Amino acid sequence: MTAVVFVGPTLTSDAVAEHLDATILPPVRQGDVYRVAREKPTAIGIIDGFFEGVPSVWHKEILWAIEQGIPVFGSASMGALRAAELADFGMIGVGQIFQDYYTDVLQDDDEVAVLHSPAELGFQPLSEPMVSIRATVEQAQAAGVLPTDTASEMLHLAKVMHYRQRIWADIISAAQDLPGVDGFADWLPTGRVDAKAVDACAMLTRMSDHLNGTPLPATEVTRTEPTLMWKALCARVDGGEPKADRAIVDELRLNPDLYAQLKDRAALALLSREDASRLDRTPARADLVRKMDDHRAATGLSRRSDLMAWIEANDLNPESYEAMLADAARIDAAVASRASYLDTQLLSELRRTGQYTQLRDRAASKGQNAIPAGSSGVDRLRVLMWYFESRLDQEVPDDLDSYAVALGLAGRDAFYDLIEAEFLYCHRSADTGAAE
Repeated sequence: MTAVVFVGPTLTSDAVAEHLDATILPPVRQGDVYRVAREKPTAIGIIDGFFEGVPSVWHKEILWAIEQGIPVFGSASMGALRAAELADFGMIGVGQIFQDYYTDVLQDDDEVAVLHSPAELGFQPLSEPMVSIRATVEQAQAAGVLPTDTASEMLHLAKVMHYRQRIWADIISAAQDLPGVDGFADWLPTGRVDAKAVDACAMLTRMSDHLNGTPLPATEVTRTEPTLMWKALCARVDGGEPKADRAIVDELRLNPDLYAQLKDRAALALLSREDASRLDRTPARADLVRKMDDHRAATGLSRRSDLMAWIEANDLNPESYEAMLADAARIDAAVASRASYLDTQLLSELRRTGQYTQLRDRAASKGQNAIPAGSSGVDRLRVLMWYFESRLDQEVPDDLDSYAVALGLAGRDAFYDLIEAEFLYCHRSADTGAAE
């Protein structure tokens, strides 16, 4: 098999072919390097890879490829990130972006992230990577086009934008009142620096030199441990998706509401795995035990024999059951890390589903005659029994603090205040003949 290059928005296939005779594949995702390495290519080059929406390429599959004697090069984008992380273990990083990540000049993944079109449209870049914005602004400053203060402010304005919104027209618009920006806008079409493309071409040249006989520096190969997660990845790639699993999902699709609900939860699990992989975090044992206790309580599996029977009935084993619990724990961690942004997104979802105005009006009505929390004299136990048994038709949870935190509240006291206000509002509405 010839050399393989994973590339998408950074370079076109034609641009790759100018530097290297290689099999060109789409941006790398989890499992791709292992899949390709089984075919024993002469070299693997990683330029682009997926950052969100699908799991990113694992470090271990790159190390496994190196262990098989296949040189793995990285540059420009995902390749630069992984090369900076694995350079000490034999991956070959090329270019300034790699060097900046390797030496901690750059640390944020968003420096290389871009919005791009789908595969059908050739992964065309639709936003500007921050590394190219930096290189372009520095070039403009060196050429005397931008004053130092304007260059610094322009970089700040671009950095605070989400990577999907980093477009030169919008950056220039945001900086339009700064000195030198008009001249910069005129200079940009010929002065723009594509830092990722420069580094990607350098990597392809390095690969070509190696394949034509230039030796690579000697490195000690790291043995990859066959962990359960690694075995699961290999089994998935080697065997493909089992037909029985696809048939079960097809049955689920016949219930569109449940499919939509579980699809969102599954997507959240995949994103939280990617989060944990990027941050090199694994769920603590205490979190897994808590998730197991929650699951056993929800499904009535109080005895160990019942749990083991459930695991077998659901085509699991103890290891895959623990992996399921780990997914749930990672989701909790991912949600908690974004708690400060969640309310705004929840309001957006309410608007999208047409439920915003009803809840807005209800909240306003409740607030007009609100009684200060804790001053109503209503017994807390009575409120708890009313809320859970009458409103939700369920038992009062044993751990109210965990229940409250799962709702995005600080703890049980905040939860008491919430349901006390609801209790008073509903009873006041009933007394006046108003509907809830």
